[in-house]
Amino acid sequence: MTNQKALEFPPGFVWGAATASYQVEGGVKEDGRGPSIWDTFCALEGKVLNGDTGEVACDHFHRYAEDVGLMAELGLPAYRFSVSWPRVMPDGRTVHPPGVGFYDRLVDELLDQGISPIVTLYHWDLPQALEDEGGWRVRDTAARFADYAAVMHGALGDRVQDWMTLNEPFCAAFLGYGSGVHAPGVADHGTALVAAHHQLLAHGLGMAALRSAAAPGQRFSLALNFSPVLVDVDDEAHREAARKFDGMHNRMFLDPVLGRGYPADVLADVAHLNALEPAILGGDLETIGTGLDWLGVNYYAPTRVTPLADPAVPSNCGLPGLRGFDVLPPRGPLTSFGWEQAPSSLTDLLLWLHRHCPEIPLVVAENGAAFPDTIDSDGRVRDHDRALYFAEHLRAVHSAIRQGAGVRGYLAWSLLDNFEWAMGYTQRFGLVHVDFETQQRTIKDSGRFYSRILANNAVPADDSAELTTS
Repeated sequence: MTNQKALEFPPGFVWGAATASYQVEGGVKEDGRGPSIWDTFCALEGKVLNGDTGEVACDHFHRYAEDVGLMAELGLPAYRFSVSWPRVMPDGRTVHPPGVGFYDRLVDELLDQGISPIVTLYHWDLPQALEDEGGWRVRDTAARFADYAAVMHGALGDRVQDWMTLNEPFCAAFLGYGSGVHAPGVADHGTALVAAHHQLLAHGLGMAALRSAAAPGQRFSLALNFSPVLVDVDDEAHREAARKFDGMHNRMFLDPVLGRGYPADVLADVAHLNALEPAILGGDLETIGTGLDWLGVNYYAPTRVTPLADPAVPSNCGLPGLRGFDVLPPRGPLTSFGWEQAPSSLTDLLLWLHRHCPEIPLVVAENGAAFPDTIDSDGRVRDHDRALYFAEHLRAVHSAIRQGAGVRGYLAWSLLDNFEWAMGYTQRFGLVHVDFETQQRTIKDSGRFYSRILANNAVPADDSAELTTS
């Protein structure tokens, strides 16, 4: 980037990439690992495209050393991964040393290569044994999570500084228990709200367990997925539609972890389900709002909404209890997943978060895009669209920082092409291409481009051939 203008990030800005256990590990029956809700869900006909499963995924369980070597080749300073709860506690309760041992080895390998581990404790793969007892429908699962958090901190806390309790409780609750398109496949709006509350309670109890054993300098957080709301008309009806979606998608999870409780307007929007408020017991909100050292911000796309003439008509968005508006189709350009590319919405989101919680540092904990790859005869993997996506969204992050947002880091999703939940292996997000038949890894053009950004702590100020030049 020496021959073109570049946008420099602040000194000490944290760069990295992220994965999730069920999406990359495989080895689902290795070393006594218990089944997760995703193992069960994948076995149900028609739940995952092409009947795909995470049984092998990227075989990271066996190939972690190779993958850490790729991280080192890319120059990643940090790697965010999640722990498989059923690998370390197959029944959700009892510690299984061989499972813990895998993460011991992974963390040591990362540190040996100078890569800082960022541990996420829950990225949706609940032990099936706990689901059989009620899963996130019951409060006891939150208590079991706190026990699990304590176990993992006891195992890795001497080497891991940054911890995240949950990843995207919105998805695990609303897609897993509301629409049923994710594991465990329950479709009930009231249950989804209860599951959301119990996951937030698990966050609070987990934070207490982590902080009680914290070493100096350790930091604790969670990752929430946000979707800024766009409307075509600035009038009262459209603003009300935006308020409803923003309340359930964004503020429903953010405000409680900030210690502000559930937003009153959200409680009013879902009061007709008579599910959320009865689940909130004395002391819950104080436990949930225990405080964050930083906030993980996951961003992929905005959402467009429009009001309906009848405020009592259920929304097509599928979020629990929402009525009186619909979500509009995304507008181009789109990713291969059909998600709208709108980097300015990421700037707006980061500035909104800075205003909403100015005292909390922000880290973009996931951002990336699915696009098809082109493999040349010499094996080079070309993915200009993905490189351009990263360039545009990193400029958006830079713009937010320039305007005062306290953004301290950026983690690309994802290190590897992987099992993309209900979409199976049809969507590729990786900086590294994975041939799922041979498990061969190849760093893509976007990976090389991202590597140069890390090395320079800067992103090109405009588009150029450098996006795809090795």
